Amino acid sequence: METEPAEFPEELADALVRIQRLVRRRLRGGLAGPRLRGAEVELLRLVEGRPGVRVSDAARALHLAGNSVSTLVNRLVREGYLIRETDPADRRAARLLLTEAAEKRLGDWRRRRAELVGRHVARLGPADREALRAALPALRELAVTLHEEADET
Repeated sequence: METEPAEFPEELADALVRIQRLVRRRLRGGLAGPRLRGAEVELLRLVEGRPGVRVSDAARALHLAGNSVSTLVNRLVREGYLIRETDPADRRAARLLLTEAAEKRLGDWRRRRAELVGRHVARLGPADREALRAALPALRELAVTLHEEADET
């Protein structure tokens, strides 16, 4: 396996964190409703992709403690973004579903994020846009390997 210069992983991590932070900051303005924390949005996105997911499975998928996810679920139910229903296969477990308000909010967030990032990518030169496009498969694979390592711990 080829080793990278010591600075590269740090620079890559810094760039990714900075982009994420700036996108989040820019998207906060103009949001209707209460501000959602990162973990709350992650939970909503997980439920969107896996409707009916159990709270315990959501905790594992998000690498959070079960009681932390229960706290997030309680808040999101109160805010009208999640429906918690009893799992018919196991009456002790709860399944999670998005409300219409959550679907609308996630759709709006996704649209605004695509517009924001698209506007800024369009300001880059053709070579930089192509470099970003070419880097997408490697970034996706990096996310997979990071997720797999988290699953092992």
